[in-house]
Amino acid sequence: MPRQSPLPESASVVVIGGGVIGASAAFHLAEAGVDVVLIERAQLGSGSTCKAAGGVRTQFSDVLNIEIAKRSLAAFRDFGRRPGWEIELKQVGYLFVLATESDVEEFEQSVALQNECGLESRILTAAEARELCPLLEGDDILAAAFSPGDGHATPEGVVQGYAFAARALGAHVRAGCEVVAIDVDRRDRITEVVTTHGAIRTDTVICATGPWSRSCGAMVGVELPVTPLRRQILFTEAIEGLSPELPMTIDFSSSFYFHREGPGLLMGMSDPDERPGFSVETTEDWIPGLIDVVRRRAPRIADVGIRGGWAGLYEMTPDHNAIIGETPGTSRFLYATGFSGHGFLQGPAVGEILRDMVLRRPTFVDVSPLSVERFDAAALRPEYNIV
Repeated sequence: MPRQSPLPESASVVVIGGGVIGASAAFHLAEAGVDVVLIERAQLGSGSTCKAAGGVRTQFSDVLNIEIAKRSLAAFRDFGRRPGWEIELKQVGYLFVLATESDVEEFEQSVALQNECGLESRILTAAEARELCPLLEGDDILAAAFSPGDGHATPEGVVQGYAFAARALGAHVRAGCEVVAIDVDRRDRITEVVTTHGAIRTDTVICATGPWSRSCGAMVGVELPVTPLRRQILFTEAIEGLSPELPMTIDFSSSFYFHREGPGLLMGMSDPDERPGFSVETTEDWIPGLIDVVRRRAPRIADVGIRGGWAGLYEMTPDHNAIIGETPGTSRFLYATGFSGHGFLQGPAVGEILRDMVLRRPTFVDVSPLSVERFDAAALRPEYNIV
């Protein structure tokens, strides 16, 4: 492994966390001419990002999430040009399969809202859903929601693309370097970031540490209510006859989802018995529950062999919405975390938002409702379209 250059003695901005949010922020700041250092304690994307399912969607029930997702999807479409990297974007659509009247009603309202925001999402009949995804079965399917522009991409490609371009623009990107303290002076102003490889003088820090955001915020006395929750993914052996246009498909009531991955499928489902924690050990205790749902909803998959899997962490907040903002107490500590499973798909737009917040200029959308202060004011923003 080549020897890394020493850390800079100072920087205008230090971004902590080398996942999609941190890498996107570093790229957008460097592109704007800002002197930025990105610090990652392990390898780029090794936290939550590269264990994500890679879904890219605009179907949300909240206008703010819709607008952030729209902006990100546009960036994913243009990723080959800017920053210039292959991310294997497959715009095969997102299909939410609905089996309860209440879910149908909620998604009808969400689709109407999405249409008002310029999206092409629509409600499908059960027959139309099965035509789009022939793997689906079940007489209980009532309807589905579909957005043709959504799909999936490769998370590690997005991180590497942003990091490579940020370096080319002058950013210092350092992996294998852990932040151990953020020093603050008597007037609550950040003065330096202390790492295992030295200190960096700075007055501006961005926390993009995902599931580890509580400890990062605690370094400057900021409470970031982010809880880690393990989610596991499996990969199947090859399945004959899979359409290259198979949509990202989600059985909404169970959260079982799958999309094409090579000649087989990537699939997963939330485990109701999972308890918060930092473990990313893969286990088998959740698989019987998954297979029960698979046999009911997509039985053709149930007898296909499993060729591997992994576990990663969701970064959950009380209302399943991100926390984005700048603390009013400590100058200047910005944060973008707690995406509750939506960090990858919102990453490009959030990097742009963080850039504009650092530069004190208007963001393309008002993110003040996502500040951490909403929890003190009981101004929660529940998102219905959660997977």
